[in-house]
Amino acid sequence: MSRIDELISQFAPSGVRHVELHQVASYSDTRVDAKELDKTNFVGVDNLLPDKGGKTDANYEPNTDRLTAYAPGDVLLGNIRPYLKKVWLATNAGGCSGDVLAIRIREDERRALTPEFLYYVLSSDTFFAYNMQHAKGAKMPRGSKPAILKYVVPIPPVEVQHEIVRVLDSFRALEAELEAELEAELEARQVQHSYYWNALLTPRTSWRRTTLGQIAEVFDGPHATPRKTATGPWYLSISSLENGRFNLASSAHIGEDQYETWVRRVAPRLGDTMFSYETRLGQAAYWDRDEPAALGRRMGLLRPKESEVDPRFLTLAYLGPELQSLIRTKTVSGGTVDRIPIANMASWPISIPSIPEQRRIVNVLDSFDALMNDLSSSLPAERNARRTQYEYYRDKLLTFEKAVV
Repeated sequence: MSRIDELISQFAPSGVRHVELHQVASYSDTRVDAKELDKTNFVGVDNLLPDKGGKTDANYEPNTDRLTAYAPGDVLLGNIRPYLKKVWLATNAGGCSGDVLAIRIREDERRALTPEFLYYVLSSDTFFAYNMQHAKGAKMPRGSKPAILKYVVPIPPVEVQHEIVRVLDSFRALEAELEAELEAELEARQVQHSYYWNALLTPRTSWRRTTLGQIAEVFDGPHATPRKTATGPWYLSISSLENGRFNLASSAHIGEDQYETWVRRVAPRLGDTMFSYETRLGQAAYWDRDEPAALGRRMGLLRPKESEVDPRFLTLAYLGPELQSLIRTKTVSGGTVDRIPIANMASWPISIPSIPEQRRIVNVLDSFDALMNDLSSSLPAERNARRTQYEYYRDKLLTFEKAVV
């Protein structure tokens, strides 16, 4: 038998009182002058953090002279878009905007109900599901204040409340510790990745000096924007460039009727490197598909001469320290945007190793990328698994048999 079971058996053997929230708490009915508030004690709905993240300091001032006051121990709820799960247990006194509800335990119930226990009840997924069920409005749903006060809450003996709060606090602390460890591991790997990236792509004296035009053809993309469609050949825009590869989730399509006209100058082929020469300067990506695609505006293309350079290495070299330094040096400031003078790029100097060494570097950096991707995907997966586990145990701990009246 757990400690909580022992306490329930001792203090509530016949079950636990269940009441509607309005029987033990109410909305704050006190007010505070705006001049008494600052960024640390004014709470607007924007500085309540989603997913039960508490609050951060406000970045704007109140827009009314008098506001609802809150006190230590009040539970503050964001009342716009309840699905964002914005909730905070107040640790200080202050004031909140009209879109934040300050729920305060009634004076005559403070011996029977602790603020910490009420916070856990009102930050449960069960409560937020109830709140959304009764919310009003489609685009910007708001919680129903009357319905919130009708939410049924358990009131176990305070000894049980204290033990449940202790267990849930410990669980949250362990969750935060694990998350910090995972993020520290990811940060360490990122530092390591950056070190090897620069070390492997920094030219050595044994590398051959040549020009970009000697190892690749340089093409300029279109200077207009096509009509986008839901299907058809890929339209590879600047926004789809991401860490040396294309994020096709950020790409669009162009219709078959436009395709032939659009790609008249150049159509991307498997193995090409595409880059931005106006916005997001220095970004490039490798095209790893053998299917129709169209080059977006303000995009350039490098087509490798495969006897001179490995196609994947060309993309890495573009993103490496030598060419990135040239990009910073040769970028021309324009009226509204800076740009790379693409017409001169063929003459840019570049150093490259032998083809076997290029392929070795590609394999090493691809392995690092795979490791980084695994870590980057495992962090949110581990976080979600922990939160799911936490919510499961929270619901278990907050579920009690009703007392027979």
